Amino acid sequence: MDATTPGTLARDILEREDVRQALAEHDFAAAFALIKKYGGLSQNRIASACHLTPGKISTIISGQQQVTSFEVICRIADGLRIPGHLLGLGPRAWETRPVQADPSPEPEGERPSTDEVPWRPDATVDLAANLTRSDLVMDRRAATRALAGAAITGAALLDPLEGWLQPAASAARPRRRGRLGAREVEELESTARAFRAWDHKYGGGLRRKAVLGQLSEVAAHLDEHQAPRVEQRLYQVMAQLAGTAATMAWDTGLQHRAQKYYLLALRAAHAGGDMVFGANVLAGMARQMLYRDQPQDALELIRLAQDGARHVAGPRVRSMLHTREAWAYAGMSRTAAFQRATTQAAEALVDAQPGEEPYWIAYFNEAELAGTTGGRLLDLARQDPKRHAEAAATEIRQALDRRGPEASRSHALDRIGLAQCHFLLGDVNAAVEETQRAVDAARATRSSRVRAQLGELYTYTVGNNTARPVREARDRIRDLLST
Repeated sequence: MDATTPGTLARDILEREDVRQALAEHDFAAAFALIKKYGGLSQNRIASACHLTPGKISTIISGQQQVTSFEVICRIADGLRIPGHLLGLGPRAWETRPVQADPSPEPEGERPSTDEVPWRPDATVDLAANLTRSDLVMDRRAATRALAGAAITGAALLDPLEGWLQPAASAARPRRRGRLGAREVEELESTARAFRAWDHKYGGGLRRKAVLGQLSEVAAHLDEHQAPRVEQRLYQVMAQLAGTAATMAWDTGLQHRAQKYYLLALRAAHAGGDMVFGANVLAGMARQMLYRDQPQDALELIRLAQDGARHVAGPRVRSMLHTREAWAYAGMSRTAAFQRATTQAAEALVDAQPGEEPYWIAYFNEAELAGTTGGRLLDLARQDPKRHAEAAATEIRQALDRRGPEASRSHALDRIGLAQCHFLLGDVNAAVEETQRAVDAARATRSSRVRAQLGELYTYTVGNNTARPVREARDRIRDLLST
């Protein structure tokens, strides 16, 4: 069932007091039983509408399993057309949106697919122009479809990236003479740096179209014949803008779009001879794979980054790459390999000196290392709390003590992680206090990653219905996620 299909429940069912009470309390065992009894819906039909299995519905009705996932609650609301306010959610999209006719065609610029574009500078310029053109004219329906696009994985992702390790091919073509000078390039570099700082601080896609507009302008300049040094710097600016566009797209849930901009950033770094930033782009792609539960793909991407930048990467970049490597090992439950890579990251960072590496890696300091390590220990703690939860909490506290105000997205993620550590350790009072701080921190960002992690924290607050503070913390999470 999509967001425009009429609902399956009669209005009088949703007006019943017992149904409303069950929905308000998220007592889906009672709610589903009442819907079966008075709405005439079978378990199979409820399951189909909510994109759940009949077995899942059966275990919920029997009380063997509770619905703790915020995402599943939203699917139930949308599948059965239960107005958001009955579940403590905000108004659902279908409550105000009319039924749409046939979908509009895909925006232009989607072809050729990125893996068919040769690793030539001129092809990279064309790719940038096509991507930005299609994104800048994207309407709401196209954006909704883009949200459903999944990132590609496996050989389809990895094989085309082998060109990263080869010299850039040349392809001469007639071009207009460009007159861009060093001063104009410096202004473009400054703008790219400002956009990156904004994204690091706030997250989300509030300025995404501004970044795309600037990226389109750089592509237009590169379509002209510039002086060699100007051209090289323009490709490096393109890489940085495309990297920021990728992060912003990912932070707003546009997974496939994010991957396209990561690939553009990698190609632009390749054309500009910036192997170090290219390694950083591959690390970003690896992080996306890790959030998609694809640790093996992530590890392959990190190895590709390490191979390409082995002789040019500074200590901060090497340390960051080791943390992504450790993250992949944690995702595969390879604890010993995780510890080895984490030790290598710490050892590399010891050699880092202020100002010796590019500005975009300056964020990776002791606080970032501690936060990343704590997050990965938390991943391991979910499987073995007694062994890893306290160590995770210690690392995350160190990150919180050292982070500055320029990293509000990371600060929010740390707070959420620390709250989960307390829940895993059984310290409910500390968990509630940290959950309240996490919600406050999350309100300061526009990051869908933060909201997704807050949705995971929500599951820890379910099943403690006798504790009023836990219920209050759960309500605050729900209120924020519903807006």
